Amino acid sequence: MSELYTRFVSAALFPLQERLKRHDTVRVRRAMEASQWWPRERIAALQLQRLQTLLQDAALHVPYYRELFARAAFDPAAVRSTADLQALPFLTKADIRAHSDALRADDAVGLARFNTGGSSGEPLIFFIGSERVTHDVAAKWRATRWWDVDIGDREIVVWGSPIELGTQDRVRLLRDALMRTELLPAFEMSDARVDGFIARIRARRPRMLFGYPSAISHIALRAEARGVRLDDLGVRVVFCTSERLYDHQRELISRLFGCPVANGYGGRDAGFIAHQCPHGSMHITAEDIVVEIIDGEGRVLPPGEAGEIVVTHLATRDYPFIRYRTGDIGTLSEETCTCGRGLPVLKDIQGRSTDFVVAADGTVLHGLALIYILRDLPQVRAFKIVQESRSLTRVLAVPEAGTATAALTALIVDGFRRRLGATVEVEVDWVDAIPAEKSGKFRYVVSHVAVR
Repeated sequence: MSELYTRFVSAALFPLQERLKRHDTVRVRRAMEASQWWPRERIAALQLQRLQTLLQDAALHVPYYRELFARAAFDPAAVRSTADLQALPFLTKADIRAHSDALRADDAVGLARFNTGGSSGEPLIFFIGSERVTHDVAAKWRATRWWDVDIGDREIVVWGSPIELGTQDRVRLLRDALMRTELLPAFEMSDARVDGFIARIRARRPRMLFGYPSAISHIALRAEARGVRLDDLGVRVVFCTSERLYDHQRELISRLFGCPVANGYGGRDAGFIAHQCPHGSMHITAEDIVVEIIDGEGRVLPPGEAGEIVVTHLATRDYPFIRYRTGDIGTLSEETCTCGRGLPVLKDIQGRSTDFVVAADGTVLHGLALIYILRDLPQVRAFKIVQESRSLTRVLAVPEAGTATAALTALIVDGFRRRLGATVEVEVDWVDAIPAEKSGKFRYVVSHVAVR
């Protein structure tokens, strides 16, 4: 009966909802499920065709790009390769804030206002049209089906964005009930609240979970500490997104839920950029997304070299994101996945540039260099690292009962100085709890030092 209901939702109820919203999601998803198996060259040809259309629409209807193209003597009709994008400057958060109205297409209707949570220190307000929503939903739906789960399967969502939580009206609750999805708000993760989440997950017996890796791993750790099993519920996959998924989180979640963990990379601003397939590759949604990797000087790097991820979202004619700097660090791969999909692969997604720290001598280190020091200390239950400057790093740490000793503090200070420099001041603050960001996300490392 459960599988029959899933098929009803996937084939009838959800498509009806999308039609009522005037979204062409079903057709787009079906097209994506066909194009994912095309040779890479054919996918690249589709991508180029869509890029040409986006650029020509932007020249006609978007004041910001009409003026930018004129200044750069850029002719969208002359574009013959995605590499021709390099003639254009990057789009930054500062550009969007300064030119919010000029980025709207003059024929756009029904734009929805969105915002990022600002955990990077740069909150952003922007707008999304129905085409972008349709394509993002279709891309996520396609990736969900890679794991033998579908819309309509029982789902628990561990999320914390004010946008989702602010719309929990009767219509939304009814829709979620019909779609068999349930939200667990990740804003407040006290022991009592998490115990309630665990009880709800056990009662719900979801086919899939979706949410922040920090929140889901926290739930898993609490269940393990209480001796409550989560691997007997029939969960097929846990989808993690919106934060960096660390290896230790993947191992923990997979072990305690008894299922694979599928990573997803993207954001409200940049869209759904890449999803992990069961063979382990992070496939770029190339039908909708052009990815470039750039160095510190803005030069485009070849596959295999790490740099900042820049995206052009091809379904954003109403409010274009062209060469948008994400602030994240990653690497393109030339490899073809053994799953057989022709979609290009994004590997080594290392997180935001603010997930990196800078030693006193200027050496750039990934935050993992410091995370591992704290993660390997059983006396530390939770932590957050804030690099204020090259000469000062603060550590917020939650101790196990009775373990916040001077000797433990000295051990942490010594470990950090061995990586950052002997003269660096390291302040360790023992706290009762570490709050999440306003969005409900959690960040292990926040650096206020520019990486050059």
